[in-house]
Amino acid sequence: MNAGSLLLKRAYEPAADADGLRVLVDRLWPRGLDKKHAAIDEWLKDVAPTPGLRKWFGHDPDRWQEFRRRYLAELADNRAIDGLRKLWPAHRVTLVYAARDTEHNHALVLRDFLLGAATSS
Repeated sequence: MNAGSLLLKRAYEPAADADGLRVLVDRLWPRGLDKKHAAIDEWLKDVAPTPGLRKWFGHDPDRWQEFRRRYLAELADNRAIDGLRKLWPAHRVTLVYAARDTEHNHALVLRDFLLGAATSS
């Protein structure tokens, strides 16, 4: 892996050297996770979905497409995304999230947003 990689990893998985910079992208600290073992380099709370959107979604796969649409709209107007743009693509970055569902979570949308923004600029 080289600089510029953008990875995803659950907060409860062990940190690894291959993760590069570990950036927590949840608004809330992951339940039951010790800060020392989390090995988080940056915590960018404000790139997470707004509390209202997060609660509305409730990790319901039936709401996934609408959640994705709404969160992408939030990201388009979110100045906090600049914090991630300063770290990536110059460095390998792992977006760390707590959600159990690895196929329906905001970190996937955030990664897609960053990759789309990177390819269109």
